[in-house]
Amino acid sequence: MEITARLSEFVAGLSLDRLPPEVVDRARFLVLDLIGNIVRARHDAESTVSFLRAARALGFAGGSCGVFGDPARYTPPGAAFLNGALAHSLDFDDTHAAASLHPGAPVIPAALAAGEMAGASGATVLAAIIAGYEVVCRIALALPAGAHYDRGFHPTATCGAFGAAAAAGRVFGLDAAGIAGALGTALSQAAGSLEFLVNGAWTKRFQVGWAATNGLVAATMVREGFKGAAEALEGPHGFLHAYAPAPTPERVIQDLGTVFELMNTAVKPYPSCRYGHAGIDAALALRAELGLKPEEVEAVTLGLPRAGMALIGAPAEKKANPENVVDGQFSGPFVLASALATGAMGWDSYAGLRDSGVRALLGRIACVFDPEIEAEFPANMSGKVTLRARGQSFTRKVVVPKGEPANFLTEAELRAKFHGLADAVLGPDRAARLADAVLGIAQAPDVAAVMRFAAPATGTARLAG
Repeated sequence: MEITARLSEFVAGLSLDRLPPEVVDRARFLVLDLIGNIVRARHDAESTVSFLRAARALGFAGGSCGVFGDPARYTPPGAAFLNGALAHSLDFDDTHAAASLHPGAPVIPAALAAGEMAGASGATVLAAIIAGYEVVCRIALALPAGAHYDRGFHPTATCGAFGAAAAAGRVFGLDAAGIAGALGTALSQAAGSLEFLVNGAWTKRFQVGWAATNGLVAATMVREGFKGAAEALEGPHGFLHAYAPAPTPERVIQDLGTVFELMNTAVKPYPSCRYGHAGIDAALALRAELGLKPEEVEAVTLGLPRAGMALIGAPAEKKANPENVVDGQFSGPFVLASALATGAMGWDSYAGLRDSGVRALLGRIACVFDPEIEAEFPANMSGKVTLRARGQSFTRKVVVPKGEPANFLTEAELRAKFHGLADAVLGPDRAARLADAVLGIAQAPDVAAVMRFAAPATGTARLAG
């Protein structure tokens, strides 16, 4: 089967006026969600200073492209790299469960950098982003991602290079043969290792940003006459056969153009492990319905599936005493304590790691294996909260947590998440203008009209580096 050729024809021919309106709307929301992550990571992520210094040392500064939350300008590959790396630095970016990756982080930065290079319209860039999502997710599904993981690869980075190449190529207006050539060139650059798990290395962020750059470079080279490898995906030495033991190449083009994997992409309403999100939803709902004060909470249990217990429930002693942000992100007791104590679980909640009110609740919260919740897994990452207060017991089960495709965030909720991340860096007014520009991207005659609001206004920036 001509997998690469069929996929390339789809990418080259994709335009907004031929897409279902709900796909176009969802794409706008996903772009807004990712940009909020970039803006805040430009200030908060501990790896940001090294990224910026390296970008300057490599000559990536002083170009014509923007990085969100940054007053400087960068070369196109520099902007793609920094936006991509920052997008993944908070681990708060979108997720595709079946593909086991974060599709937006490599794709959107590559499309935006290509758009600034080409002076492309917002509609062209948005169409390219949708194409990139389909490419990155479908390739991961064909591996499949689990087998790819078993070999030590990080699919957001490896598959992401292809999604970025497709997106940039679509912005440049490459024909089907050109898109195939860009994918064939990205094949030489598809890299990403899980070795960061050993010591918490920052390579997880780096390789995702570099995938965005690799895709942009691949598409640019083909635009300038370069010849890429043929059959990049299904060939005997192509990506699918080289990077997984038993791929199903036909999965790449299954229902292509009728089923959009972008619609199966979730966003995180809370910056923590997904297994705790149903519990946060339940805790916030109980707190609001009952008008609970933190001191009224006597005891809480969070029912989880086995996989969730392994990540956010055990060992109980460590989960009840988080020392840093990563500990907090993977602590069921902490995320529930924050929700119950403050009525929120956002990025700024990690400042509460030493808060006396949050700490007082930690010892009253226990995570337990719940057979009822296990029965919902893996179709759903469910959770059940049982809370004792005022001498009574209250229970709330959440089957599909907020942010999943079947329970997606509303525009108001997405804007709230965005402002929770961006206001501290850009200031509320500037952030609101950026959000409006992003959500109106399809009408922008030039994507530069969106990027105009990427940088903080003078006097409002809180920046690293």
